Amino acid sequence: GAAAAAALLAVALLWLLLAKPRGAPPTLGGLPLIGGALAFFGGPMKLMAKAHKAHGQVFTVNVLHKRITFLLGPEVSSHFYKAQDKLMSQKEVYEFNVPTFGRGVVFDVDHKKRAEQFRFFAETLKPHKLRTYVGMMVQEAEDYFGKFPDVCEVDINETLSELIIFTASRCLMGREIRETLFDTVYKYFHDLDNGMQPISVFFPYLPIEAHRKRDASRAKLAKIFSDVIQSRRARNADEPDVMQGFMNARYKNGEGMTDDQICGMLIAVLFAGQHTSSVTSTWTALFLAANKERCMAPLLEEQKAVVAEHGDELNYETLQQMDGLYRAIKEALRMHPPLIMLMRYAHERFDVTDKDGRTYTVPKGDICATSPSFSMRLEHVFEEPGKYDPDRFAPGREEDKKANFSFVGFGGGRHGCMGEVFAFLQVKTVLAYMMRNFEFELVNKGEFPEPNYDAMVVGPR
Repeated sequence: GAAAAAALLAVALLWLLLAKPRGAPPTLGGLPLIGGALAFFGGPMKLMAKAHKAHGQVFTVNVLHKRITFLLGPEVSSHFYKAQDKLMSQKEVYEFNVPTFGRGVVFDVDHKKRAEQFRFFAETLKPHKLRTYVGMMVQEAEDYFGKFPDVCEVDINETLSELIIFTASRCLMGREIRETLFDTVYKYFHDLDNGMQPISVFFPYLPIEAHRKRDASRAKLAKIFSDVIQSRRARNADEPDVMQGFMNARYKNGEGMTDDQICGMLIAVLFAGQHTSSVTSTWTALFLAANKERCMAPLLEEQKAVVAEHGDELNYETLQQMDGLYRAIKEALRMHPPLIMLMRYAHERFDVTDKDGRTYTVPKGDICATSPSFSMRLEHVFEEPGKYDPDRFAPGREEDKKANFSFVGFGGGRHGCMGEVFAFLQVKTVLAYMMRNFEFELVNKGEFPEPNYDAMVVGPR
């Protein structure tokens, strides 16, 4: 009965607390059974700062019935990023996404099928496709900013989030959704977004209001996407967007995806891309506005040079010439990557040696976590890590190349972000258009916003 289950859980928690494998990393102290959970839910950045100071780059936190071992910094992250899925997998730790993405896609399938699904996405990101997407992005930017008055005050986070969702929806979900169904689809995506609460990571099916709205909106989105898919098939349409790519995709056995699975893949791609691009464009714009002479001025000169050589058209080729803008975006990503933590499940134990020469054995069954947010602020990895300095990536310095996995703004290794090129093009397009058409500066006496580490994706407060 319930009493027996509670007793078993208590025994399991007590065993977890007391049974530390030989050679395992040090464990963060705290109240018995719940201390690690309280620290974790109190904020991962605070937890990591405290534990890193006490124990160094490798340590374990007991969170309820799970052991989470942190690996902070490039010296201890190689196995995390490079190991095969049979050794370090995503599925077990990211299954909380299944109610949002749906059955039969991404984290609801084994790694072989997931690799095929990622291949479908990769096919939609080839250069000839990207050239088409850039045209859509530019059109969306022109339409959006064309409605602005000559002088205005905006919340840059809200503004760029809105524009990014417009460009992402046009490139990913297609013309029909963007032109006729956007407001409805956006509302349902907002419910999916709000359904991703911190508690969802551990209890994704908990009967709370946010989860009920998530599930209802997911079903409505599936119906909308299915109607568009069926309409395209009836007309033998062939649209230049990611939805069409998924419709045309075939597994090695010749089978295609169901309408619901296509919907799930589009949700997954939009979730990954929209948040990443919106917060990255926002942070970059904020840093440039706060560093006009040192950082903005050289980028304005770069824009003038590109226009002088290639004309004023923004396209795939001209965006490739903007190396300074690329470094400015990359530095914003270093300082404020979208995700605080990346996780894997250890199917086998492994050894890890920190920068001070201490070797630990991470046990089989641990959840392993690394933090781009924390690791890219380590002083032994980047010089003056708290300073916004895009030139740290310039030829001759290239601080990110001193050690593998120093820069992990888009993850890295076997599971690096497939949409990285798309995201850079998207953010470059938006910022290049802004710099060519507007002067912008911070208000509120130039106060720079703090990162919101309470959110699942870290934007400004």
